[in-house]
Amino acid sequence: MRYVVVTGGVLSGLGKGVTASSIGVLLKSAGLRVTSVKIDPYLNVDPGEP
Repeated sequence: MRYVVVTGGVLSGLGKGVTASSIGVLLKSAGLRVTSVKIDPYLNVDPGEP
């Protein structure tokens, strides 16, 4: 079993999703099984709501 992990920062508009999906398509076209999982580690109990 092999893993490819794509991480990104908090700045939006950098193409993290496009990069991750492109890597997935390339791996899938090479005959590998691909599973994409998005994790949002925002664990704040009160996310700024008044």
